[in-house]
Amino acid sequence: MQQEIRFATFNVCNLATPGARLYDNLEPSTPEEYEAKIAWTAHQIDMLGADVIGFQEVFSQAALAEALSRTRRFRDAVHVGFDPDPDAEKLTPSVALASRLPLADAPRQLPYFPPGIAMPPGNRDPERFTRAPLHAAIQLTPDLVADVVVVHLKSRRPDYRAGDTGDDPQLYALASLRSLIRRGTEAAALRVLLTDIGRTHHRPRVVLGDFNDVADAVTTGIVLGLGAPSGDRLYDACQLQGRRDHLRHVGFSNVHDGYHSTIDHILVSAEFNAGLPGAVGEVIDVVYLNDHLDLGLPEASDHGQVLARLRLFERPGTPDGDG
Repeated sequence: MQQEIRFATFNVCNLATPGARLYDNLEPSTPEEYEAKIAWTAHQIDMLGADVIGFQEVFSQAALAEALSRTRRFRDAVHVGFDPDPDAEKLTPSVALASRLPLADAPRQLPYFPPGIAMPPGNRDPERFTRAPLHAAIQLTPDLVADVVVVHLKSRRPDYRAGDTGDDPQLYALASLRSLIRRGTEAAALRVLLTDIGRTHHRPRVVLGDFNDVADAVTTGIVLGLGAPSGDRLYDACQLQGRRDHLRHVGFSNVHDGYHSTIDHILVSAEFNAGLPGAVGEVIDVVYLNDHLDLGLPEASDHGQVLARLRLFERPGTPDGDG
């Protein structure tokens, strides 16, 4: 029997302990609000039915651990995450990963850009990601390991300088440009890191994350490695999926100002592109859990969750193969 592996990405939207101050314009959550959010998050995790989940906007790994403990499927999963630096000038969320499959090696953060990539002079944190990507090697089968990277690229929120406001269209445009430049720089840095991981380990790669841009945006294309050799580049799982019913296709993960878009993506390497030689599996389909976006639940995330179902091919020499 062919084996199915399920990967998901889940922006949990400001997951933090009650009373924590996250942003100046956001009141800390009450114990009651925290309880509702933990319960909703746990429910969504079980709804996904995934094997590996990448999380974004985690302000407290302890809060995520509490949500995982309330699930049926992930209470015993491996949880990997690094809390934000409490001494940092500005508190920023981090990413995390939970896996029902074992890790093949110690996970690591990737906070710094690779050599040769940096923000233009005068920018804050010119040599590091706003939110450090997380790299974990997952043992998919006894003889197959995948490198999984969880990412959260810079948001579209305008990057104002002290005293600037959006009332001035020029200041707004420049602030939005700063965010785009940072997101583009992070995309370029991520592309180099993903290429290095692929060339070092020669294993399948899966990227789970909030890209803050649609699949055909320039920044996402940079991460995909469009134009790169097939062994280096990545593919949007949504474009590869084998089962696609255009009559019921409702794939979106974000609603902003009434506009529906997909900015949360699952990318896979050539090993999961069935149209290429040497593939070890294929993308069956991609599912979006997004009904809550229209319900306005205060405890819910403002992102939909994305699930990709991958099927591993039978391999010669395995019990279900020809050997």
